[in-house]
Amino acid sequence: MTGETLLTGQRTRIRVFDVATRTARTVHETTEMLFEAPNWTADGRLIVNGEGVLWSLPVAGGEPEPITIDGIPALNNDHVLHPSGDTILVSANDFHLYEAPIGGGTARRITSADGPLHFLHGVHPDGSTLAYVRLEPQGDDWWASATIHEIGIDGSRDRAVTTHPGPADGPEYSPDAAWIYLNTEQFTPGRAQIARIRPDGSDLEQLTFDERVNWFPHLSPKGDWAVYLSFPAGTTGHPADKDVELVLIDLVDGPSMAGPQAGVWSAGEVVARFNGGQGTINVNSWSPDGSAFAYVDYPVDGEEHPAVDNQEHHV
Repeated sequence: MTGETLLTGQRTRIRVFDVATRTARTVHETTEMLFEAPNWTADGRLIVNGEGVLWSLPVAGGEPEPITIDGIPALNNDHVLHPSGDTILVSANDFHLYEAPIGGGTARRITSADGPLHFLHGVHPDGSTLAYVRLEPQGDDWWASATIHEIGIDGSRDRAVTTHPGPADGPEYSPDAAWIYLNTEQFTPGRAQIARIRPDGSDLEQLTFDERVNWFPHLSPKGDWAVYLSFPAGTTGHPADKDVELVLIDLVDGPSMAGPQAGVWSAGEVVARFNGGQGTINVNSWSPDGSAFAYVDYPVDGEEHPAVDNQEHHV
């Protein structure tokens, strides 16, 4: 969903984390605008949301430039790149999904139903199908109705993937399209955990098991790494301005890959801790070669966060 405005004394930092060196660098920093949710393009640019508009800037650093998309309301921070590299798929504040040229131009609406709310998170590796979060705006707790749906990029074949009790969010396909990764409260009501499910709705499997609230799993292009956003215990939803962590999972050689619990994310590495949450890493931000990912933090003057020293996040 759309983000907030910066607090007094707060700034936006768009950052890139290098997996090999376990270091992060700042690509852009500003006190003028709250940027959110990076994507990483094949030609080395980051696309972020700022005040309902998409912006593009070089990964090497530089000033963001707006991407003009016509025929569309203001955008929220749920946007993904089409595998072709030619278009970007976006969620707008009219709660519909659209496709637009990646450099700007006229948007095409994908969804047709006006009742439900649509929030995009994933695109099938072959570009034919999208995974999105569907909410029914009824009653006082819209989040309770959140389910994962698939829809054809042409607007056809809209169907539910999750039918279990408990809200779900953040759906994203694995590189081989065998799984949709997500966060869900199915197993732990009131406390989102990372899980995966087959696109046909079978084999829902919990992957994290801890007291923290875990959101937005993102797999690298080769499927050898994953990163997710972890909120303090007791957090409701995925709000802004929380003391959050980014947790890195080694899906090839890490402790989660051996023994009877193979596949379960039994121990992740906390690689960053900062003020953030909503807008930090809502969508996939891995580099095309899987060596790094982008995220956004929102430091406030005078606030300190404990340093991270390659510590494990036991789940």
